[in-house]
Formats: sequence, structure tokens, C-alpha cells
Amino acid sequence: MTEQSPSRLPSPRVAPSIVPTTNTHLDIAEVTKNFGSQAVLKGVNLSVAKGGTTAIVGPSGSGKTTLLRLIAGFEHPDTGTIALNGSTVAGNGVWFPAHKRQVGYVAQDGALFPHLTVGQNVAFGLDSGKLDGGRRAVASRVQELLEMVSLDASMAKRRPHQLSGGQQQRVALARALAREPELMLLDEPFSALDAGLRVATRRAVAKVLNAAGVTTILVTHDQAEALSFADQVAIMRGGKLAQIGNPFVVYTRPADRATAEFLGDAVILDAWMEGSLATCSLGGIPVRRPPAQGKVQLMLRPEQIRIAPDGPIRGVVVDTDYFGPETTVRIQLSAYTAADGVLSGNGHRYPGGGEIITIRHWNASITKPGTVLSLRVVGEGVAFPPEA
Repeated sequence: MTEQSPSRLPSPRVAPSIVPTTNTHLDIAEVTKNFGSQAVLKGVNLSVAKGGTTAIVGPSGSGKTTLLRLIAGFEHPDTGTIALNGSTVAGNGVWFPAHKRQVGYVAQDGALFPHLTVGQNVAFGLDSGKLDGGRRAVASRVQELLEMVSLDASMAKRRPHQLSGGQQQRVALARALAREPELMLLDEPFSALDAGLRVATRRAVAKVLNAAGVTTILVTHDQAEALSFADQVAIMRGGKLAQIGNPFVVYTRPADRATAEFLGDAVILDAWMEGSLATCSLGGIPVRRPPAQGKVQLMLRPEQIRIAPDGPIRGVVVDTDYFGPETTVRIQLSAYTAADGVLSGNGHRYPGGGEIITIRHWNASITKPGTVLSLRVVGEGVAFPPEA
């Protein structure tokens, strides 16, 4: 395809789960991508607001990085369109290469040039023709960019191998910011860092991008990272986006069981739905917008099941895993007798106990194996149709 100038075209159709916005920066409509006989993307729709932060999360091989490369301009979509600021940059016979998309890209390993100093790496992203003052202007801009990502200007003389992993990722971000991108793409940039450094670096990067007003897309396989970093989360599975929404919604009201279990620990129990109440071995649990009546699968997050002295549910601790600030506790629920059971109008009794569930608790001393605990459920559950 030949390069073309941006043309104003109608905005592509947005994903059904996204509320349309008049301030959209990125629109992806029905995008597919195959590598040989393998279909990697199977009709992706995504809309990202200007200045917003979106995390695309999913297991390895789900198509996350391929989608990011299409947005960046490193790959061509087979079908569908990609538009930036309302102008198509890929699809319908239009193609803009990466350097004409005002897009920054930070890879997993930072991809710094090992033979260049930190200052030279950052300066590589500058267009010296736009700076008045020659080398002095370049040095001043490099210093400004390093300070922006919380690095001392003296580090400009170091080589990449003399920096920590977190410092290298900040240099890579400074180099990407040097081109003043309107859209920043982050491809698992924190995955190689240890836990403490990962959190600190992620917060620093988020702060910089938010202050600069740069629209950001983060690709990650880390659920906690996606939920804490972004104001919109898109869950990718099998080349499609299974659900898109704000972090609270996708975590507390996942679209299906696979999404629920991918985004975090989930307690799944057989239940019987009547109206908006699901009856299970944890009692009657309210459900918002149940998908069916009768037999369903009920999902609760472990933190919704609390240890309470006056709790109506009984269970015996099977085993625990101690993690310092919290302990994961596996509990076998007490079986209900016929007298305890609650009969539904259709003659289906209260599902019967004996299941093993996992919860979390801060006090390891009261959750020793063999201990009988009283439990209480807080909040609503989510119901899914029974698996075939």
C-alpha cells in the first residue's frame, strides 16, 4: 500500500461494552490478523478516550502484543480499521507507518542501545531540527526528560548496564516521550522487575504519563497490574476481547466464568436462582441481573466471605498458606441435613454443603487446620449459566 495523508472518515464502530465518547483518541473496528493459517485476532473492537489509560490483559498467546503492534504500525491488519483522532491510519486502503502515527512504544526489556550512554539513548528520540540551540538544546532537553521520569541528570553519562532494571525502563520511557507522542504503548514493561521495584516503577510511569496527558495502552498478563494501572480494562482471550469496562466493574461483575477466574481468585458454587436470589451452600446470595432462573453457577470473590463470630455458615479449616499480611484459608463447608435444607417452589432443595472454598484472612492464629469457623457473605454474587 502507498502512504496517504490522513483523511477525515466516519468513526469506526466501537465495542458494544464501551460507552461512546466525543473525545475518542483510538478506535479499532473489526480488526483481524492471521499469521499463516493461525488466526491471532478475530474481530477486535476497542475505543480509547483521549488522555485515558487502558490495560489489555490476557494469558500468553491471546493476541495482546499483536494488537499493540497493529496500533503502533509495525504490522498490517488483515481486515478492519484503526483510527487515531478520527483519521484512519490502517485499513480501507490506508496505511500510515509507525513514524507518522505520533505513537510511543516501550518494549518489555526497554530495548536500550547498549553502546550508547543514557543521554544518547534519550537524545535518539529527539528531532534536533525542532530544537534551537544545537547540542546545548539537546542536552537541556535530555536533562528535562530524565527529571520527568525521576532520574538524576548525572545518569546521562552512564551506560544501560550500569542501571537497575527499573531505571532502564524509565530511560526507555524518557526516550519514547522525547518524540512527544500523543499515544503511548507499553508492552509488558514491568514484567522483568522484582515485586517491590515493579510497583514503584509502575506508579512512577503512571504519574509521568498522567501529568503529560498522554493516552496510554498497557499490555500485561498481570491482573493486579491491569486493575491498578488503568481506568479501562480489556480482557483478551482467544484473539477476542471478552469484556471491556472500568476495573471495578470487570472485577466485581465479570462477563463469564473464564473472565472471573482469570482476573483473580473466585469461589464458584452450584446454586439455584429464584428471582434475584441465588440459594447455595453459603445461604441466599443476592444477584444483580441474573442470566437465568433455576440451576446456575454462583461466583463470589474470596474477600466477600468473612470470618464472623455470629456468622450463619459453618466450615472446617482444611489447610492454609501463609503470606505475611494475609493467609489463604481453605475451608470445607458443613453439609446440610434435610431439616436444614430450603426447598424452592420447584422442589429443588438447598444445594448441600461439603464444598471446599478458599478465603483470605489477616489473622493466621485463628485459622489453624481443624478449626471450626463461622462465616458470613458480604455483598452480591454473580451468576453464570451452568456449564454444559
